[in-house]
Amino acid sequence: MIKNIIFDLGGVLVHWDPLNLYRKILKKEKKAVEFLETVCTYEWNLEQDRGRSIAEANRLKINEFPNYASEIRAYYDRWEEMFDGSIRANVQVMQHYLANDKYRVFALTNWSRETFPIALKLFPFFGDFDGAVVSGEEGVIKPDPAIYQLLLNRYSLKPEESVFIDDRIENIEAAKALNFHGIHYTPAMESLAEELERITSQK
Repeated sequence: MIKNIIFDLGGVLVHWDPLNLYRKILKKEKKAVEFLETVCTYEWNLEQDRGRSIAEANRLKINEFPNYASEIRAYYDRWEEMFDGSIRANVQVMQHYLANDKYRVFALTNWSRETFPIALKLFPFFGDFDGAVVSGEEGVIKPDPAIYQLLLNRYSLKPEESVFIDDRIENIEAAKALNFHGIHYTPAMESLAEELERITSQK
């Protein structure tokens, strides 16, 4: 029986995309895409999610690409501009399960410890969970099994009683390897609510 619903945040409950910012800065789509593929990359950002400081991240990247110093600093100076609101239907799903005493609802997110407090102000519902594990506060990121185990231990959860929802397939696969139920959320999914209902209704 399912007792716990666990949400990733970016890409599941809120729209986050650095292109939203760099389209403004670099003006042309091609330049913005190229910058994020070669300078401020996904892998670089992930190290802040693992706990590296923004100051150190900027120092390293500016040393590597001094001609892009101002554009690199903008990544975190204007970080809020990367968001394009919440994914309203999925937030309603989260709130539905929070209001049901049969379930506990948690967050498991790769997120910088320095920017998460800003995110809480932007999206106050991030503070509504029964518990949360933020990678930057723990020094470990998905899909490392250790972060899932940390969640289980901290909140006394059983993976077979838990559904994990994430927009990255590698994170879902890691969860399933630990016996979580998993939902790989994509924008093409017709209804997260229906998929969760299907899983939670199973005996």
